[in-house]
Amino acid sequence: MDTAEIRRRFLAHFEAAGHAVVPSASLLADDPNLLFVNAGMVPFKPYFLGQETPPYDRATSIQKCVRTPDIEDVGKTTRHGTFFEMCGNFSFGDYFKRGAIELAWDLITKPVADGGYGLEADRLYPSVLVGDEEAIGHWMEVTGLPRERIVQLGPKENYWSMGVPGPGGPCSEILYDRGPEWGPDFDPATLGPDMPVKLEDRLLEIWNLVFMQDELSAVRSKSDFDISGSLPKKNIDTGMGLDRVALLLQGKANMYEIDVVYPVIAKAEQLTGKTYGADHDDDVRFRVVADHVRSSMMLIGDGVTPGNDGRGYVLRRLLRRAVRSMRLLGCEDRVLPELMPISRDKMGETYDNLVIDWPRISQVAYAEEDAFRKTLQAGTQIFDSAASEVKTSGGTTLSGERAFALHDTYGFPIDLTLEMAAEQGLAVDEVGFRGLMAEQRERAKADARAKKGAHGDTAAYRAIFDESGPTEWLAYETLETESRPLALLSGGSPVSRLGEGEVGELVLDRTPFYAESGGQVADAGTIVFDGGRLEVLDVQRPIKGLVVHQVRVLEGELDPGREVHARVDPEWRTGARQAHSGTHVVHAALREVLGPTALQSGSYNRPGYLRLDFGWTQALSPEQVRDIELVSQQALRADLPVSWDYMTLEQAKEWGAIALFGETSDNTKVRVVEIGGPWSRELCGGTHVSHASQIGTVVVTGETSVGSGNRRIEALTGVEGFGYLARERDVVAQLTGLLKTQPDDLVGRVQGLTERLRAAEKELEKARLAQLLGASAELAAGATQVGPVKVVAHRADGAAGGDVRNLAMDVRGRLPQGEPGVVVIIGQADGKVSVVAATNDEARARGLSAGELVRTVGPLLGGKGGGKDDVAQGGGTDASRIDEALALVTREVAEKVQG
Repeated sequence: MDTAEIRRRFLAHFEAAGHAVVPSASLLADDPNLLFVNAGMVPFKPYFLGQETPPYDRATSIQKCVRTPDIEDVGKTTRHGTFFEMCGNFSFGDYFKRGAIELAWDLITKPVADGGYGLEADRLYPSVLVGDEEAIGHWMEVTGLPRERIVQLGPKENYWSMGVPGPGGPCSEILYDRGPEWGPDFDPATLGPDMPVKLEDRLLEIWNLVFMQDELSAVRSKSDFDISGSLPKKNIDTGMGLDRVALLLQGKANMYEIDVVYPVIAKAEQLTGKTYGADHDDDVRFRVVADHVRSSMMLIGDGVTPGNDGRGYVLRRLLRRAVRSMRLLGCEDRVLPELMPISRDKMGETYDNLVIDWPRISQVAYAEEDAFRKTLQAGTQIFDSAASEVKTSGGTTLSGERAFALHDTYGFPIDLTLEMAAEQGLAVDEVGFRGLMAEQRERAKADARAKKGAHGDTAAYRAIFDESGPTEWLAYETLETESRPLALLSGGSPVSRLGEGEVGELVLDRTPFYAESGGQVADAGTIVFDGGRLEVLDVQRPIKGLVVHQVRVLEGELDPGREVHARVDPEWRTGARQAHSGTHVVHAALREVLGPTALQSGSYNRPGYLRLDFGWTQALSPEQVRDIELVSQQALRADLPVSWDYMTLEQAKEWGAIALFGETSDNTKVRVVEIGGPWSRELCGGTHVSHASQIGTVVVTGETSVGSGNRRIEALTGVEGFGYLARERDVVAQLTGLLKTQPDDLVGRVQGLTERLRAAEKELEKARLAQLLGASAELAAGATQVGPVKVVAHRADGAAGGDVRNLAMDVRGRLPQGEPGVVVIIGQADGKVSVVAATNDEARARGLSAGELVRTVGPLLGGKGGGKDDVAQGGGTDASRIDEALALVTREVAEKVQG
């Protein structure tokens, strides 16, 4: 049974049982605690928490998910993958344990001819949380299985949580016995509390039924948390692993060999000339390639672009691990253009956006591979240098610091460092490397915690929400409201008052303030009350539906009993609307000039300023930047109408709207902002002008790179844009006044002056070099006789590296022919010391080496250096010891010739 049919039967089974079929949400989680959707229930989380009323009592979906904590295990087991599809059915206060058990058991055991999966009941083992007698009873009644067939496992296995505050509850897994070839025999009655590792491949978990009934707080890990109370309703959340069921129904050994994954392995076999199944290490690499190519494609399809942190870093790591694995399999050519289209053809049968958006997806992926190939080339050179130093010093181990620098600075994978070190007979200090990696991760976590600030633990906000309900948010309708304080917080904890000068958080029953989201910063403004005034510093939504204002008390003392007047700064809002609408205009102009693959990957806008990141592999030409600015200005001059409407995501996509980040998947309405009809249609929750002319102007101020395959455009709008142009006009006026010319002639005049300046600088350089080399004859004639050797050891103050080398070579050429000669020139300029040594043939015949001389004096000058026997150079930072170094040169020569 192919994967498409397994998917179809699952949805048909639950639709027939009264479940609403909900499309998959984006992989980009709309949750501050998650990078990606990692479980089928994530899009439904507000319903489970009671934050929103679900539009249905029961639902079913096949949700695309990404989990990366197990990335190092990918390919090593039959069950670990980064991208997977979770088939789920959900009940929101409708059926509970028995209903979930009946629906699951019916589907997996029903004959194939009747629309089921036809799995043999005698190979299925339900598991429950230790002591869950209710679940045991239901399993026995529904399935007819004896009690001893039901496995009881501890909380580590059978209590479900997301590892963050939120819903949780006991669960019941359905395990499939794959047979004795996958593990030892077992007695189900004696298993527990943890599933033995040796049985994890034999007793394959295919479905997890979560009996969601608890709300978790103070979550310290996925198995260590506090239960703060019960959820408003008892709910069901189940997850059946599509890939795992497919491997069973297709008779495959692992999830990498199913119909939607294995074709990539087959193509990799062709490219590498190696055979899957012939070598364990190679098999792991084949599986990594198949998994990571698919995961990367799905992430790019949902708007992720490679970067150095967050989601972008995960994507970059996946792409580079795939390329690296192909390299370890022996293929050093570009591989993604060969492999990724294979995955597209299989996954595109379900996710048509992969086909529609393929030009952009492939452009992003291929650009990252090209960048990584350059990284590998540069990193290899750095590694070779480091390995040479270790060997020269007599060592056998590359330090953890060097391995970490290769990884952190050059993106060089540790696996590749280990492989290359082994080829050269070296070990790597893996313990030191892992320690530095751990320190880096801890710094990143600390930084993330700092950025989240008081919103890291949402328990206090959930308590406010549970007591008072959602904030009435009126940012689209008005700039001021009469409001009632619901709660005050300081440091994330409730307080009874905020005094003058204090900074805290305020929750109102209604607010006109825009909370930061979608790249638009929060509104600024004031909140006043009888006898007091607050400055609004920031506005956020720490949990869905609740708006929290960070405020500073300027006057008076605030307590929850006072009525307040909330007022957005109208100038701030005007500037913010101009910038956000300007972002949409620039995005549409960008796509008009460059083509539809130039899709926004991120944005930020504040009053008067916008920046827009987009996928593109090369710098824009000045002409392209001007064209983008021109198209934007034409949209403003045409005074294109700006409007917005609410519709389902499917309707928005059918309408041609660009859905960039974190789309909603179900029947919840999304907001589509339209500028000039179909010219610009995007999902957006920001504030906007009513007509394009109200943006004022769009002035592009810069276009730069922000990483492999990503560019950034920055622009000013409104008054700030006019101010920028006025400043440029003033600069032009000053220059034309100084140069006594007209604006149209200014460029030519400056160009002429620049050329004359360059010519003068060249003449000065010639004169300076001639003066420097003019001393060559005198230095050669004044050489010190050290035994049979002519030695010139000279200090050249004011001379830098290139000049020092030229002088040394010129002096060597003027020494008497046929006599051994050594020249060492040490110069200093701009706080740097440069050393160059040169020897002639006769000196080298007597064992005098320029490289040895530089290595001898380098440490004395606070530096190092080296080179060949005839010419060598180095440097340092300690000019105070130049004379000492020159004297050392003479002594070294004397010792050499006398010895």
